[in-house]
Amino acid sequence: MPRHLTEEHKRNRQHICSSLSERYSPEGDNFLNRIITGDETWIHHYEPETKRQGLQWKHTSSPSSKKFKSQPTAGKLLLTVFWNSQGPILEHYMEKGVTVTSVNYCNIRSKWRGSLTQGVLLLHENARPHTAHLTINTIRQLNWEVLEHPAHSPDLAPSDFHLFGPLKNALRGRRFAADDEVKAAVHDWLCSQPQTFFSNGIKKLTDRWAKCMEKKGDYIEK
Repeated sequence: MPRHLTEEHKRNRQHICSSLSERYSPEGDNFLNRIITGDETWIHHYEPETKRQGLQWKHTSSPSSKKFKSQPTAGKLLLTVFWNSQGPILEHYMEKGVTVTSVNYCNIRSKWRGSLTQGVLLLHENARPHTAHLTINTIRQLNWEVLEHPAHSPDLAPSDFHLFGPLKNALRGRRFAADDEVKAAVHDWLCSQPQTFFSNGIKKLTDRWAKCMEKKGDYIEK
């Protein structure tokens, strides 16, 4: 779990999930289809395989293979992805020491013209770069509505509970010699996912809002 939730955190999570569920009820899928969500994550040049991925079929007489403790290489990139029920909208890699800026949101607008007239509902975590004054002003100028997201709640953020896990699992065990190889692999994986992968990730929000309320604001493990 990300951190210990206080009673105040849990009440806030319940309140926000209840409000979002009430917004969803009259609109249904139209509400979900207006959502753009996004987040950042580190992508390493090498992520070791999990124990399950490293299992090998062997004959009983086969010599045992040696296992060495493997660590991610020093090379890594900070990936920012924004997506909706139709698929990925923006892939962006931050320069070292740089975080999300208002430019990212303008780039989203330029790349996703199709449904902007319906009214964008922006769902992102409330990290400091997302709540900086310049970013907030840019979002207001774009006439986007920011949906509430409770603090310390990756289990309610689609990128965390649906996107990043499968992406990193697909890259595990592969060694990349350069940043461009990492970018190409991430891009290929995102483009290879069917549209249903992304729509299912957005649709999971309604179940998670319900489960959070059932658990009285506690974390959702799966």
